[in-house]
Amino acid sequence: MNNSIKKNIQSLLKFVYSDNNTLSVIFSDNNLLMGVVGEFNKNLKELERIIGASLYSRGNSILIKSTPEKNEIIKNAIQFLVNQFLINGNIENKDILSSVDQFMINEKVKNTNVTDIIKTPKKSIIPRSEKQKRYVRALRESEIIISAGPAGTGKTFLAVAVGLTMLLEKKIERIILSRPAVEAGERLGFLPGDMKEKVDPYLRPLYDSLYDLFHFEKIQRMIEIGDIEIAPLAFMRGRTLKNSFAILDEAQNATDTQIKMFLTRIGENSKIVVNGDPSQIDLPNKQISGLDRASKLLSHLDEISVIDFDHSDVVRHSLVSKIVRAYSKNYDQS
Repeated sequence: MNNSIKKNIQSLLKFVYSDNNTLSVIFSDNNLLMGVVGEFNKNLKELERIIGASLYSRGNSILIKSTPEKNEIIKNAIQFLVNQFLINGNIENKDILSSVDQFMINEKVKNTNVTDIIKTPKKSIIPRSEKQKRYVRALRESEIIISAGPAGTGKTFLAVAVGLTMLLEKKIERIILSRPAVEAGERLGFLPGDMKEKVDPYLRPLYDSLYDLFHFEKIQRMIEIGDIEIAPLAFMRGRTLKNSFAILDEAQNATDTQIKMFLTRIGENSKIVVNGDPSQIDLPNKQISGLDRASKLLSHLDEISVIDFDHSDVVRHSLVSKIVRAYSKNYDQS
C-alpha cells in the first residue's frame, strides 16, 4: 500500500481506543462502511470466524472487542479491505482471507518455532496446529512417516513442501510422488494415451501441491529431467529408493501387501511418507486397507513416526471441519 493510498484511507477512518480492550473504527463515508461490513454483516462475521474476536456494526462505526494484539490485526485488516473496496468496488471472500493472513503471519511466527516453518520459493508454510508441528518435525527427522486423518489436515501439502525444500537444498536427489490408481484397479492398459496421460488424473492433487509451492515452468522442468517423479503405486515394485523423498498419497486405498512393498523400498539417505484418510476407503471387494495395519504394527519403531490427525487439525474452509466431525459422530454411533 503506497503512501498516497494510506493517507486517503486515514482521512476516511478514525480509530478510537476505549477501556476493556475495545477499539472503534469510525467511517466518514457510510457507503464505504456498508461495502466493508458486507450484506447482513457477512464480511464482519467472516473476520470474527477467522480471528476469533467480537465485531459489531454500530451507526457509522465498527466496534472490535478482543485482545490488544487481535484488535491491531483487525484494524489493519479493515484498512486493507477499505483499500480493496476503493479499488474494486466490492469485497470478495478471498480478500478477507488475504487481509487477515498478511497481518496474522507475525503472530503465527511468534508462537511457532522458526525450525517448524517451511520456506518454499513461493511462500512460507507455517503449521497451524500442534499435530501439524509434530508432523513437520517428523518429516525432517524420521526415516518413515505414517499419517492418517481427514481431508484438509495438510498431510500431503506439508509433505510435498518439506520434500521440495530438501530437493532444492540438495539434501536429496529426487522426489517420488505416488498414489494407488484404485479407480482403474491399477490395470491402466485399457486407458487411452501414454503412461503419463493414463495416470495423471489420479495424481492431479500432487501436481496441485507442487504448483502452489514453486513456479509452474520449473516444476515441469524438474519432472522432465527426473528430479520429480510421479508414478502409480504399482510401478514402485522391485525398486530401491536412494537419496529420495517418496510420498504415498491416498494410502487408505492401498492393500496391506502394497503398503509393505512401498515401505520396504527405502534405501540409503531416503525418507518415505505414507498418508491417507481411513474414512475414504475405495478398495474393491471389501479388501482391508493397509494404512491402519501399518500404523499399528510399526508405531513402536524409533525410526518411524505415526501421526493421527482429526477434525481439529483441518485447515481448509471451516465447514470442512464441521462436515468431518458430523460424519465421525455418525460412524461412531453406527
